[in-house]
Amino acid sequence: MKAKKEALRHKRHRRILMRMRGDNARPRLIIRRSLKNIFAQLIDDATNRCVFSSSTLNKEIKQKFPDAGNIKAAEFFGERFAVGAKEKGVTRIVFDRAGYLYHGRIKAFAESLRKGGLEF
Repeated sequence: MKAKKEALRHKRHRRILMRMRGDNARPRLIIRRSLKNIFAQLIDDATNRCVFSSSTLNKEIKQKFPDAGNIKAAEFFGERFAVGAKEKGVTRIVFDRAGYLYHGRIKAFAESLRKGGLEF
């Protein structure tokens, strides 16, 4: 059952990627979640390089949330990620939810990014 759900998520992600590209002005923010952590990267698809990346395994976040698989941790991580992205000079992004439903931790992360000042 789990393998089938993951295969369907990958299928949705491939379909989404056909229309979504990041560039230097608006890098693509791709998110990956596991049961206990969230990982995020800003990717410039024009040059195929990672502009900025972070996860809930970061020391600051891990101290506050040892088990970061909940909505509160996702909100805090979104705020910290927005600060880090702004330090790199990024204010506008393309949000790639990687086939995950816009619900729960993904939604909390996205809304906290907006609250942190990123536009998408």
